[in-house]
Amino acid sequence: MLYATTSASEKRRLFRERLATGELLRFPGAFNPLSARLIDRKGFEGVYISGAVLSADLGLPDIGLTTLTEVAGRGQQIARMTELPAIIDADTGFGEPMNVARTVQTLEDAGLAGMHIEDQVNPKRCGHLDGKAVVDDDTAVKRIRAAVDARRDASFLVMARTDIRAVEGMDAALDRARALVDAGADAIFPEAMRTIEEFAAMRAAVDVPILANMTEFGKSELFPAQQLADVGVNIVIWPVSLLRMAMGAAGRALDTLDAEGHLTGRLDEMQHRADLYDLIDYEGYNHFDTSVFNFTITKD
Repeated sequence: MLYATTSASEKRRLFRERLATGELLRFPGAFNPLSARLIDRKGFEGVYISGAVLSADLGLPDIGLTTLTEVAGRGQQIARMTELPAIIDADTGFGEPMNVARTVQTLEDAGLAGMHIEDQVNPKRCGHLDGKAVVDDDTAVKRIRAAVDARRDASFLVMARTDIRAVEGMDAALDRARALVDAGADAIFPEAMRTIEEFAAMRAAVDVPILANMTEFGKSELFPAQQLADVGVNIVIWPVSLLRMAMGAAGRALDTLDAEGHLTGRLDEMQHRADLYDLIDYEGYNHFDTSVFNFTITKD
């Protein structure tokens, strides 16, 4: 009932332990707290919180318009609703290295298990669009050092995302990843890898966990989880998939309403009321309520 029973610090500790095994951990992207609980219920290993999804949820493009307060607030709402660890997209850290430091501590306080900081120039662009620009090595390294130095819980995962592959090529991506690991990054998120061989090359280049972003309609082929595991990828995310599925279904439902005036023919596509009540533990709330308010009104 209400929120997760596992503390944020315990989620982080367990996540780091499991990450150290080398197995592939699957982190579908949650677009709201309820979807995070569904991810948990379906047996996945973690929840991812995408900056693109947070922006889209506000009706905004993913170009760095969201604030730390908005991201941390939504991150907290999602993270506290699941027993799973949640990793959040912190874009470029919301400013200079001191801002990155504040970002880390704010996201720790929000109950996240980890975050990633990218090396794009601010305002950033979606990682799978053209026209990106990246900062120099020194700036990228300073962001990661600031994040690592600022965290208070050693289990909080500081992941470095690099977008340099699309700008300067694969060799530059490998060099940047090594520099970010040397700066203290716990894991590497190489954005917009184009082939499975590029993931394998990144795996060989660094000795920390690496993440694969399997976002639809992007630069990367949508490799199956097992294929990623076979080349040593440690975390795979599907950041926007559930939002895309939900919005696609919503669009089709609205078209049906417009054309037919009802949704009778689409009832089998909906989450049943009983399934929703089970997911939100309606019975648990009802039991709690009746155990507290168990008085009766008597007549004098």
